[in-house]
Amino acid sequence: MLPEVRLGRRAALLTCQLDNYRLIVGDDVMDEIYELAAHLKGLHVCQINSTAYGGGVAELLPRLIPALDTLGIRSDWRLIHGPPEFFTVTKSIHNALQGKAHDLSEAEQALYLHVNEQSAKLLGHDYDVIIVHDPQPAALRHFAGARQAKWVWRCHIDSSHPYEPVSQFLLPFVSQYDATVFTMPEFILPGLEVSRVVCEPPAIDPLATKNMELPLDVCKRAMADSGVNPANPVILQVSRFDPWKDPLGVVQAYQLVKQRIPTVQLVFIGAMAGDDPEGWTLMDQVEEESAKDPDIFIFTNLGGVGNAEVNMFQRGCDVVVQKSIREGFGLVVSEAFWKEKPVVAGRAGGIPMQFPQEFHRFLIDNIEDCAERIAHLLERPGERGTFGRAGKEHVRQRFLLPRLVRDVLRLLTSLVS
Repeated sequence: MLPEVRLGRRAALLTCQLDNYRLIVGDDVMDEIYELAAHLKGLHVCQINSTAYGGGVAELLPRLIPALDTLGIRSDWRLIHGPPEFFTVTKSIHNALQGKAHDLSEAEQALYLHVNEQSAKLLGHDYDVIIVHDPQPAALRHFAGARQAKWVWRCHIDSSHPYEPVSQFLLPFVSQYDATVFTMPEFILPGLEVSRVVCEPPAIDPLATKNMELPLDVCKRAMADSGVNPANPVILQVSRFDPWKDPLGVVQAYQLVKQRIPTVQLVFIGAMAGDDPEGWTLMDQVEEESAKDPDIFIFTNLGGVGNAEVNMFQRGCDVVVQKSIREGFGLVVSEAFWKEKPVVAGRAGGIPMQFPQEFHRFLIDNIEDCAERIAHLLERPGERGTFGRAGKEHVRQRFLLPRLVRDVLRLLTSLVS
């Protein structure tokens, strides 16, 4: 069998007590969830991706799966497994789908197909629906066959302008799925021929450790324990160390802000993903910059920084930055808004849809604009508060877990009815 990610005693999670969300999202969404789930009880679903930590999929599934379980939909989470060279290849495919030129060699194509073929042999036969996430396991459907199941390919990245030779390599495999899911219509892979294409943005869990309410003084104390001075302004970026997140551009923007506000500090919290070998190189480059400036701090999940610490830093900072050049959705934007924090972010992918319309001026396209918007907010605490409150309400209406659960149930209903 493919390796399984076990989520422990799921029944203890607040996610499994769905009525806890009624006061947050209202009755209409919750009532529809129960109505849809009543017709899907006993369904067996398998979620397949490439890593259990780091990245958006690993953030989503630990919240989504327990919610489905409590509704009577049995859900497994399994991982495609391969050698390190395989993940180097799939990172190149990931980048190419986002537009970076890379010609897959015959050896790279062979390795990609070999790992998918071997993984298909390890996949169980007792599933009603199999949901495959992103390009790493995209060829599973081809090698596994239908198996009397419905197959869904869920693409979390912006594949609207891919490097064509790589997209042409993937399209024959993706076209065999019963349905594909993208974050937004603009992301749909050109040339895709699948009968059912669904657009479904991700969501955050407001009751998760990363997003639950915490006293501000506790957050500030935790920051101080980490060496950050909470009495001085703090800029925060939470993301993987990925060129598309442009952490080096964030450093340059910070350096411009520091000329105007000398006491400002920059904090990076980076999740090192198990399927992203490129991240280690970029983290080394950011650490080289931090070595030159004692007001730049770098924390990672490898150093014991988890969801609680991310929550504390997001609540305790002054401005959150997400300077993405290309982006799938960018869950950290909704996380920051949920905590009523202002965000300065790249005008990329699903980020603009998370911004209240009246604050789109804080979407930026270059380093200079990024620095200017950050400094503007640091100098205006009242505007930071207004922006943050508007962001929280925008997220409450559109990007919380119950809405995602409802969307998934609608998709499952359309597949098996």
